[in-house]
Amino acid sequence: MNNAPETTYSASTRVSCDGAGNIRSTGGFKPSALGHPRVWLEIDVQGYVDCGYCDRRFILKGGPADGASSQVA
Repeated sequence: MNNAPETTYSASTRVSCDGAGNIRSTGGFKPSALGHPRVWLEIDVQGYVDCGYCDRRFILKGGPADGASSQVA
């Protein structure tokens, strides 16, 4: 079982999450009603932020957390 959070990379330090990112269809369809209320999050000096609703992790591209999983402590 993989308990790692879903990870999304962002070029911006300000991101939004509604928990339905992978539920949407392509094309001119409206977003799915599933998920959670849209929240705006700010990536901090650690280079990432986790959504309090769905635990999705947003990592700043080129930031301190980008590629952190491949570093050995």
